[in-house]
Amino acid sequence: MFSEKEISYLKSQRLARIATVSSKLQPDVAPVGFEFDGEYFYIGGLQQTKTYKYKNVVGGNTKVALVIDDWESADPWNPRGIKIHGEAEIVEREVRFRPVPSERPDEIELAPYLKVKPEKKWSWGIERPVFEDGKVVMTRETRND
Repeated sequence: MFSEKEISYLKSQRLARIATVSSKLQPDVAPVGFEFDGEYFYIGGLQQTKTYKYKNVVGGNTKVALVIDDWESADPWNPRGIKIHGEAEIVEREVRFRPVPSERPDEIELAPYLKVKPEKKWSWGIERPVFEDGKVVMTRETRND
């Protein structure tokens, strides 16, 4: 679903925003760190089970939106990014952390993550300049599987 340039961009970024919706239809957006394996996005967090994003997905509202964006430059103005609509599920993943003092070996534990399967994506400023002939250039793709 993603081009090589888009994959390279996604792997160079660490911060995104995720939007979820509660059972009472209240939207919520949150800044998140993420990992991208070329197909799925994995979103963890401190005290994950207490977050709205986690509770909203566990509560059955699995549709999410994810935005990863930045400025390639401010002068000339050149924003770039990718917006994704997808389906989230809760999965357990191994997390490595180094306890203090650092002489001890890394420890591994399982933690809940949101695994997001992209269904649609929009991108701008990655494959080509965001502005051409005074118009915004944006590509859109829908997953076909």
